[in-house]
Amino acid sequence: MKVKDNQSKYFSLRNNYPFFCFENLNVEKQEEKLIISFEFNLNNSFTFKPKLEFPLKEFYIHFEASHPAMQNFAFQLGMIELISYWKASCAPVVIIKPFKLNEEAIRWWKKLYYHGLGEFFYLNGIEAGPEDFMMIKNTSVAIPEQAKCTLSDRTIVPVGGGKDSIVTLELFKASDNELIPFVINPNRAQTKTIENAGFSLKDCIHVRRTIDPELLRLNRKGFLNGHTPFSAVVAFNSVLGAYLSGARYVALSNESSANEATIPGTKINHQYSKSFEFEQDFRDYIKTELCDEIEYFSFLRPLNELQISSLFAGLEHQHADFRSCNKGSKNGAWCGRCPKCLFTYIMLTPFLDKKKLISIFGKDMLNDQGLLQYFRELSGLDNTKPFECVGTIDEVNAALNQATQKQDSKLPELLRYYKDQIADVSSEGFYKLLKSTDEQNFLPVEFKEILNKAGGWTD
Repeated sequence: MKVKDNQSKYFSLRNNYPFFCFENLNVEKQEEKLIISFEFNLNNSFTFKPKLEFPLKEFYIHFEASHPAMQNFAFQLGMIELISYWKASCAPVVIIKPFKLNEEAIRWWKKLYYHGLGEFFYLNGIEAGPEDFMMIKNTSVAIPEQAKCTLSDRTIVPVGGGKDSIVTLELFKASDNELIPFVINPNRAQTKTIENAGFSLKDCIHVRRTIDPELLRLNRKGFLNGHTPFSAVVAFNSVLGAYLSGARYVALSNESSANEATIPGTKINHQYSKSFEFEQDFRDYIKTELCDEIEYFSFLRPLNELQISSLFAGLEHQHADFRSCNKGSKNGAWCGRCPKCLFTYIMLTPFLDKKKLISIFGKDMLNDQGLLQYFRELSGLDNTKPFECVGTIDEVNAALNQATQKQDSKLPELLRYYKDQIADVSSEGFYKLLKSTDEQNFLPVEFKEILNKAGGWTD
């Protein structure tokens, strides 16, 4: 991916727009919806009013709009929404008016903003220091109030429509745990995934998230643009979902592979807000700032992409409708031209036959020479990985080695190229990865037992 030279634009925008303000927030019940809206102000020049809508469900037990705990949840949601608007100018000062953040919370947010925008800074060619890129100032003396409530052992499962969240959803469904699927702006893949698992949208927590069109207009005018940590947006919304429904657990589907940097030797990681580091930080933040009874963890953290793919391969009723392609998922399609499509195809190749794969993806993606550059990036033949939610280089190589062993004498174009580039093509790494687990995880014992039953990977 091409790196832009926007360093001078960065300095110019910061000079022209020296402050960004979180003006206020509003929470109200309206026509069977809980609506949370925010007002942001860039240097008294532009105003943004994004909002979130939570349709009310029969199983909600905490939804009083004026309750201090609800106001706190809304405030924290505003802090994560703010990042999408702040990055347009990277104003050096951020003023927070609704509530007062203590010094520890300010440090927490600065860390998330900085590392969550690592890809944004890198691809814009911006050099920014972790301390001086932003200063957060309070103007309020109001302290946000933690939620105090009794929670049940329900589990919130965020569903994205890809193979990872499907594996979590299906394994929980097969256990004795009561679960509630959770989706943001549900598309066809998410809806079909939920339906294929035996649920409907009425059984789910779903959020309508609206971006203020003023931001899109600024992007068209040449303000800064780029990746933001969307998984952190999911994290804060899903924890509010837990509060609304009285659920103790929020089980994400982030695997151990998300910890690998996109740019080797750096902390620049497209998946930073899916990493174990963010998970640990977010758990601590929930306990101190939101509700110390809610348990947030990634159910798939002990596993790697090969293990998840092996589980997904057995869920045939989900194969036709899942979508991991960011470009095509809105239309319920695989674009067949992006690194995410190619990566998903590679991961499933050891576990599904070619005919099945072609029926899912529409073609043999390993026979498409137009994907050679992405293929090189995914397999480590180039210096950087694609800026996508993809697995580690070792996992890709293990899957490709196994696929090479599995294919007949006539290898598809990209596998033939791979075999010519790699001197030793063996299955050793593949079987080693299928047996190994990551011990850095926060799974409660009962959830480890679900994984152990499914694949025998945890103690």
